Parts: sequence; C-alpha cells; structure tokens
Amino acid sequence: MARQHKEFQQGSGQGVLDDLPGEDKFSDDRPDPVAPGGSILFALPGTLVDWDPRRALVGQYPDGVVDMVLDPNDPWGFACVRRQINLGVDPQQALADYETTQGPAVAWVVRVCLENYTLTVKGLFPGASELLEDLRRAGLTLWGLAATTRQLIEVASEALSPLSALKGVLISSEEHLDLSDPLFYRLALRRFAITPGHTIFVDRDPEHVAIADRLGMKGVVVHDISSLRQLFHR
Repeated sequence: MARQHKEFQQGSGQGVLDDLPGEDKFSDDRPDPVAPGGSILFALPGTLVDWDPRRALVGQYPDGVVDMVLDPNDPWGFACVRRQINLGVDPQQALADYETTQGPAVAWVVRVCLENYTLTVKGLFPGASELLEDLRRAGLTLWGLAATTRQLIEVASEALSPLSALKGVLISSEEHLDLSDPLFYRLALRRFAITPGHTIFVDRDPEHVAIADRLGMKGVVVHDISSLRQLFHR
C-alpha cells in the first residue's frame, strides 16, 4: 500500500491549478507538511456511509408515492429540497418554497421525509471502519467532503463513530457549497492545507471525480468498500 501511494505521488502532475488565482495555487513538488504520507479525501455519504432515503418513508406511504417523491431524476422532487438544505437553506423555508410550486399534498410527504431523516443513515458500509484504520496505519491522512448538514452527522454520530478517523470534514450546509461546485474542493484544499498532487479523491459520482481531477487531485470512482480496498492494496 505504501509503495503504491509513493508511486502515485511521484507520478502527479505539476502546475495543475493554473486556472486559480495566485494565492490558491499549491506546490506539488515537495512533501505535504500537513499529510506527509499523502491524503485521501472521501465524499460523504456515498463512499463510506450507508444512506437510504427510502427508510424515511417506508411504511408511511405506498411504494408508488415513495418512488415518485424520491425519484432522483425528478429535478423538482425530494432531491431539490435536500440540495437546498445541504446548501444551508433553512428546512422550513425550503419546504415553504417547495409547497408554493408543488402543492401541499406532495410537500407534506417531503415534510414527513425530513422529520424522519435521521433514519436514512444506516451506518457505515461493512468493512469501512477496518479500511479507515488500515489507511491511517499506512501513514495516509484522511479527510471528508460531506454533502449534508452537521445536525444529521451529530444525530447519527454513534453509528458513524469510526469516522473519527477523518482528520477533518467540510460540511456543505456550513460552507453553502456542494459537490457539484469546484469551489467546495478548492476550499477543502485550502482549509485542510493539503496539496492536490498528494491527494486522492474518492466518490461514486464520476462527475465529482472529474472535478477533482481538473483541480489536480487523483480522482477515483468506487462503488463499494471491496473495490476501494483492492485499489489501495495493489
């Protein structure tokens, strides 16, 4: 694992942040003073946390209604409200705005979903806790980029206690940025004082990984803990 990461560092490009203002550029030709062994930046909840929004509505409404409200391809479904809340909009304001366009009946289903939202977090994926410990012991410094709210993380803190292995987590609702915005990644690099050429970004979403790649990180698309473990054990 250590040999693989050393090779990753040596193969990293230089001058990859030429589109940033001068004060936002990072030097990739030196050891990272904050994370000398290299860093891994995990997107949350998708890579480590087992999260299922259906858990908030199962048993409350027929499956057809749940499918309609939680349809990820519907730009005006629950995903719309969740994105606003994850960007820091007050939940009651987000619901009020939603009701004006979608009507009170559908808005009430979304309200129930939000009231039961802590149920959506099942815990860490099997093997995630052991993987985090292995990576930490290998000398890698672990960080998180979370598209969620601090309230949800705190409520689920007992189930997510192994995430304490992360040295720092940037939360979208507190920064008013999400994973579709390159500024969120730039802020993480600056806030954590880590260099992109010594950082691996891990997520399920290829679009997010592409953003990290453009900023000079090594982006990796993974779909489960097993494939992630194989990646770092090559």
